[in-house]
Amino acid sequence: MPLPRRDFLSALLASLPAVDLVLGHTASATVANAALQIAPFQFDVTPPMGHSCCGGWIPHVAVVDDELEAVGFVLLGAGAPIVVCAVDWTGLLNSAHLQWRTALAEAAGTTPDRVAVHCVHQHNAPMACADAEKLVAAHPELPHILDLAFFGQCLARGQAAVKAALAQPLPLTHVAHGQAKVDRVASNRRVSRDPQGKVLAMRGSACKDPALCALPEGTIDPFVKTVAYYSGEKKVAACHYYATHPMSYYGDGRVTSDFAGLARKRRQADEPHCRHIYFTGCSGNVSAGKYNDGSKEARPQLTDRLYAGILASEASLQPTPVGPVTYRTAELLPVARTSFDAAAIEQAIADSKAPVVARNRPAYTLAWIRRVAAKQPIILSSVQFNNIALLHLPAESFIEYQLRAQQLRPDQFVCTAAYGDGGPWYIPTAEEYPNGGYEVSVAFCEPTVDTAMTTGIKELLKA
Repeated sequence: MPLPRRDFLSALLASLPAVDLVLGHTASATVANAALQIAPFQFDVTPPMGHSCCGGWIPHVAVVDDELEAVGFVLLGAGAPIVVCAVDWTGLLNSAHLQWRTALAEAAGTTPDRVAVHCVHQHNAPMACADAEKLVAAHPELPHILDLAFFGQCLARGQAAVKAALAQPLPLTHVAHGQAKVDRVASNRRVSRDPQGKVLAMRGSACKDPALCALPEGTIDPFVKTVAYYSGEKKVAACHYYATHPMSYYGDGRVTSDFAGLARKRRQADEPHCRHIYFTGCSGNVSAGKYNDGSKEARPQLTDRLYAGILASEASLQPTPVGPVTYRTAELLPVARTSFDAAAIEQAIADSKAPVVARNRPAYTLAWIRRVAAKQPIILSSVQFNNIALLHLPAESFIEYQLRAQQLRPDQFVCTAAYGDGGPWYIPTAEEYPNGGYEVSVAFCEPTVDTAMTTGIKELLKA
């Protein structure tokens, strides 16, 4: 009796050497737009007092300055429902990301591969990895990475929000897109180099070194892109895409959606009838460091600049009838760094004399090693309609992946959301691995991930 496709792939992979693979498309279909509907939703994901922030090695939640939200929409009438969601968390990794997609899929009546969930990546927020939490929970003296009861509550809220939205879907008749440059926000982190190109110093999310701040912006995508969805003449949802780490300052136990979330919320207040959603693009090597000294004054300044960019990107919106929708996915199975020693990492987690950061962080690494060994792929996806392409990528991908995607389809308006499945942590380009630096030091994949991910992007964006 022939093996089912998934079982066949598992058996095949088990017999292959360790190489990065794009396993193929789990869906690729174009559906006409006769019955398209959209159902925007939103729900609260603010962590409780005492919850860990950014993995548990910075101060836990002590104050909530502004609420964290998950915002998204369900697209109906393009085959099985498609769900797209952005979450004001640092990350959703490995099985936690799959649990989130599965919960929203069940509520929407679809499959998890048709659900794209992305984090905005604020740091005073949860970094949810249920697998790492299980590892640290075996050591009671370690702070928890994730409150599993709270996580379950968020999934239940998400299901309720999706079901409520689906009870009142709106006809989706028109779409529009626009873009505008954002003034003095994004800058590349890896601009201080020796003559051979090796990174000497990182310009982080905040930077007070005048010499580093004086260096050029470096490689960024300067544009904020907006895709707006209309029901007749009414704009009902607007998705904004911009690539930068979204932190002004953090590590003080004060929960906030920070400048990216605050800019979105301001725009939401302008248009209560329209659900505004913000996606962070490929920002593994991009932050606000050149323009952000980490002061309290910097946050409203960055908020104002990003908000102005969003407004400008919407100024040229010209709704056109929405055409057929194409949805594609590809499965990516990267190789874990061959330098990793799982047994040594497990010992590091158990070392009661080591500081928390030296024990909690390795738990994320070990979770990734085990996930790769289990051959649980990352799902890449795209949604295409008219001349617009929405591209969904994992983790802290370098900005070059986003720029490559745009170069691959210059005839399309390509909008990239990164920080999907955060399991791999940073995903540098292959040529940046020899140049070292912080991002390379905490990348969980071999450099061959570049070829595999670029292949996946090409497949997702093909005409």
